[in-house]
Amino acid sequence: MRKITLTLALLLVALASFAQEENNKLAGGDISMLPKYEAANVKYTDKNNQRITNLLTYFRDEAGFNIARVRLFVDPDKTSTGVVQDLDYVLPLAVRIKEAGLKLMLDFHYSDTWADPSNQWTPAAWTSLTEEELADTIYGYTKMVLDTLVKSNAAPDYIQTGNEISYGMLWGPQGTSSPLSCNTSKDDNWERFRTLLTQAGKACREMCPDAKIIIHTERTGNWSTTKGIYDRLSTVDYDIIGLSYYPEWHGDLSKLKNILVGCNYYYPDKPVMLVETGYYNNWYPSSATYDCTSTWPASPAGQKLFLDDLVEMVKDRDYVIGILYWFPEENPYNNRVYEPWYNHGLFNPNTGKVSDALFSLQKLRGIYTPVENITTQPEQNGDIYTVEGLKVNNTDNLPHGVYIQNGKKIVK
Repeated sequence: MRKITLTLALLLVALASFAQEENNKLAGGDISMLPKYEAANVKYTDKNNQRITNLLTYFRDEAGFNIARVRLFVDPDKTSTGVVQDLDYVLPLAVRIKEAGLKLMLDFHYSDTWADPSNQWTPAAWTSLTEEELADTIYGYTKMVLDTLVKSNAAPDYIQTGNEISYGMLWGPQGTSSPLSCNTSKDDNWERFRTLLTQAGKACREMCPDAKIIIHTERTGNWSTTKGIYDRLSTVDYDIIGLSYYPEWHGDLSKLKNILVGCNYYYPDKPVMLVETGYYNNWYPSSATYDCTSTWPASPAGQKLFLDDLVEMVKDRDYVIGILYWFPEENPYNNRVYEPWYNHGLFNPNTGKVSDALFSLQKLRGIYTPVENITTQPEQNGDIYTVEGLKVNNTDNLPHGVYIQNGKKIVK
């Protein structure tokens, strides 16, 4: 009896140590729409169908998030889905993120609307500026935003000076035939692009000297273009290569691996972070460049498999320092907060219940679903896992050890 008691005690100590052990990887998501869902009183439920009353702390405590990303537009008109994040919106969310003990990543779009490879339009209020005035304005605007956050104890830890700026930034005005974009096959506009990034980065260094600056691109399926971009930006002051990776647009994990290996080889002083990723929990778009459904079905199970495979591929690469999931809080159940439904969220669109995929990022940090209670008998329903996160297929006669089921420790 004493031997059994001692064994149980040692197992519990080992489990506690295991649960607390983590590495320095960053795991989280872009939660820019969270206040809108909260304002609409959207229902989120946990694995036991209990309502989640504070999704931010749930992400932290149950899903293992240690970082949250928020996008910022200059003067959004707030009529387009998701384009509502001006400074007045971002400030209280940033304060909450920092008060929750999470790292904050601020994503400057430097636009009034979505900024991506096809859209990098100059804010309306800036379109009449000369190039010199524009450079001064991006510096002044960046400094003003960061000063506001710093004074509210919400200084960002990571700052993106632009969003998916594979082809430059601050084009314009919108619709112009010569949008001042950049292409790696030409020299046009690159000096202008470097000047804008330098001015933005200068403001970051002055206001948030401890923050890491990220240059974020998304040509993740094309190594020659990715290399061409970062080669041309080699004189710009920044810390981290930020990438978007969406299988439907960039291809399977072999494509991503090629980019990661290349970045590490050619830019060994620049860690890499996947600042955006995601996968479908329902239908797959017919417009996708790559059909990955034979590997990862467009379903909750396929979504989890995608994240499991992604984490497994990067977790031992020291130079890949984090993964952020884009829009984990998406939940169309009984609401119309975000239209059209993007179909990447980590909650079941038909019930609002948390999806298993939400917990996949824990393994990036070397932790697993937190468990509160201890029992000696499994429940009738619910999969059983080892502490390593492996599902137990034969549960009739569990060997002695510690297991997890429905958020509870099972000690046998």
